[in-house]
Amino acid sequence: MPAPLAERLRPHTLDEYIGQEHLVGKEGVFRKFFETGNVPSFILWGPPGVGKTTLAKLVASTLERPFFTLSAVTSGVKDVREVIDTAKRQHLFNQQPPFLFIDEIHRFNKSQQDSLLGAVEQGIVTLIGATTENPSFEVISPLLSRCQVYILNPMDDDDLQRLLDRALKVDEVLSKRNIKVEETAALFKFSGGDARKLLNILDIIVGASDGDIVITDRFVTECLQQNIALYDKNGEQHYDVISAFIKSVRGSDPDAAIYYLARMLAGGEEPRFIARRLVILASEDIGLANPNALLLANACFDTVHKIGMPEARITLAETTIYLATSVKSNSAYMAINEALSFVEHDTTNRPIPLHLRNAPTKLMKNAGYGKDYKYAHDYSEHFVEQEFMPESLKGRRFYKPDRSNAAEAKMAERMEHLWGDKKR
Repeated sequence: MPAPLAERLRPHTLDEYIGQEHLVGKEGVFRKFFETGNVPSFILWGPPGVGKTTLAKLVASTLERPFFTLSAVTSGVKDVREVIDTAKRQHLFNQQPPFLFIDEIHRFNKSQQDSLLGAVEQGIVTLIGATTENPSFEVISPLLSRCQVYILNPMDDDDLQRLLDRALKVDEVLSKRNIKVEETAALFKFSGGDARKLLNILDIIVGASDGDIVITDRFVTECLQQNIALYDKNGEQHYDVISAFIKSVRGSDPDAAIYYLARMLAGGEEPRFIARRLVILASEDIGLANPNALLLANACFDTVHKIGMPEARITLAETTIYLATSVKSNSAYMAINEALSFVEHDTTNRPIPLHLRNAPTKLMKNAGYGKDYKYAHDYSEHFVEQEFMPESLKGRRFYKPDRSNAAEAKMAERMEHLWGDKKR
């Protein structure tokens, strides 16, 4: 039985690599790596199936340097130290350090990442990490500061078309079949910018027929409906399920939210990814209606980091139910979006009012900086009316309280008590 198409079609040179032109194009940084041989430790950040592992292997094979691989899912500190010891012995006989590739590096905990620091600092290994999660959240600062981060993008339709054409032309199995492509919309839609998924779908389509194959949107859809578990990890539609989870919490349906949480956990979703989504939900969808939601979501995020699975499922469930049953408000979300939109399109240089400016020097004081500023705590209720907006923006409102919930209605009442009609 032949190897999967994705493995058979794995590029062996940079010229065969499809996509990520900003990295591998003529002026791309990876071309410069090959020209100079100088490669820093780096992390490849991007969605699944965009060529992170392939790019890492190409760097090592092209520069003919040893290449060690660890999976963060199955490897521990002991495995890391064993590889580093091996690299030390090899490094004695090689001018350039070997590469250590860690797939899904975001799944390494702090102690596992700490175990890498010394080897990276001393140049014993050149670290290459691959992650689908934002390294700023998942990689410890000392390690992140020693690595370049390169972002890989989902494949667009042109990239997928090139990959499809290459598969049909050069693959030893597909090139012998009579395959006619009449439509690609469904093929590219189900691929979702994921090269590996596109090739897996092709494998399914080819396996569904012994004779000639005509690829149409209907044929692709029918094949995938019959083989749904084969082309998506654990049968889970990752982005559809997380979307349903978010919308269920936002829509105040705790039963649906728990159901989708269970589907994600059963499908092997990274618990910290879910915890991060809960923090975002607490800010975006609950906000000022219940500020305790953000506190609980942050506590959930910290707890999931500390204890991991399977116990983390309980904390995730508790937080999910709390957020789903909480009152909702997106007023803070809307306020910052409106303010950012205004600032980004505002071409006027609006000076800060003089009384709000800092006056650290005598010259600034003489220029009127800080003059007539009223210190709120010197007045009744720790408030005194004064203008804080630039002169040309007097009366402009960005925050509009959601009066349908008690918490913000009370905030709105206080603002009206202090400001009168100006904040109504």
